[in-house]
Amino acid sequence: MWFLMNIALLGHGTVGRGVDDIIAHSVPNVQVTRILELPDRLSDPRMTASFDEILADDSVELIVECMGGIEPAHTFIAAALSAGKHVVTSNKAVVAAHFAEFAELAERNGVSFLIEAAVGGGIPWIASIEKVRRIDGVTSFSGIMNGTTNYIMDCMRKEGLDFDVALGRAQELGYAERDPSADIDGIDVANKTIITACVAFDVDCVHDLPVTGIRTVTKRDLDRFASHGLMVKLFGRGVCKDGRYAVAVEPVAIPLMSLEAAVPSNFNIVSLEGVTVGPLKFYGQGAGSLPTGNAIVQDVMDVAAGRSEHFDFSRDLIYDPSLLAGDYVIRSAVEPDHASAWAPGVWKIRNITPVQARSLLEKVWERDPTAFMASIPQEV
Repeated sequence: MWFLMNIALLGHGTVGRGVDDIIAHSVPNVQVTRILELPDRLSDPRMTASFDEILADDSVELIVECMGGIEPAHTFIAAALSAGKHVVTSNKAVVAAHFAEFAELAERNGVSFLIEAAVGGGIPWIASIEKVRRIDGVTSFSGIMNGTTNYIMDCMRKEGLDFDVALGRAQELGYAERDPSADIDGIDVANKTIITACVAFDVDCVHDLPVTGIRTVTKRDLDRFASHGLMVKLFGRGVCKDGRYAVAVEPVAIPLMSLEAAVPSNFNIVSLEGVTVGPLKFYGQGAGSLPTGNAIVQDVMDVAAGRSEHFDFSRDLIYDPSLLAGDYVIRSAVEPDHASAWAPGVWKIRNITPVQARSLLEKVWERDPTAFMASIPQEV
């Protein structure tokens, strides 16, 4: 039976325009009838500056939120779900901060809350986790979840660029914002790691996970790791075992011959380990108008086809950072406590948790704010 679904877009920027374009050209049973925009940007008859006007429109069954940020996105999503409208979003910051609340509102009001585009851009990461979870428990996940930082590290290693030069190029290409803090300090990856852990482990993941970015990395750091057969990438990681779980965001030194080390430019790669399916890897564009728009439209089409999705965070897991304990290397003019020499001006600390590593780095930064730390395989 032919069924036409009317939807509204909250925001018509890079992602919103991508969604609008894909639906107009490729999805005949869905139409964008309302668009929320700023008062001085109402250039389309579908546009309005009033969210209440969209909320009161009974013909709109689904709202796509692609504004970004916490507020007013949080208020708008909660209101839409409470009004019995399905919601699809690409906004990882608001999902990470309010995931459990949104899931409960969706369940209570008999609607769907879908988030495929919030992690991994065009990579079908959330859907793949959910499919694995139908049979398996997910025991771990890890990977490159931010295209900006991967582009920077890739340029520094392959072209010998300094950090500031590589960052500037990322900004010129539109991969990094004028204020790149969310990317280079690991905040973006932290949001995606929280969301991934919630879906993979069925837990309302802690929001105070240890987060370390790449702001202080230098070309010399990468050259030194390369001399040991290693490449550094910014990872989001999670482990679940025996009623416990742990998550962390930090630079990780991985073998130069690994798939993750070879991921180029602004691409992402994420992996999971299932009990029976074993290891799975997913690679693709992690951001951009059309890849992210594609993921949003996939969710919209699922709702239009009658798919109902509900997330469950009732699993009672203990947060235990020791599950991710390992060795760390820190480059600093200051010798850390309990460290051994790894190279001139570089120290190795064995068998500490990411929480302990972050605390140690913060103490070192008090005397040497240029210090850089990375997790390193214990066998190296």
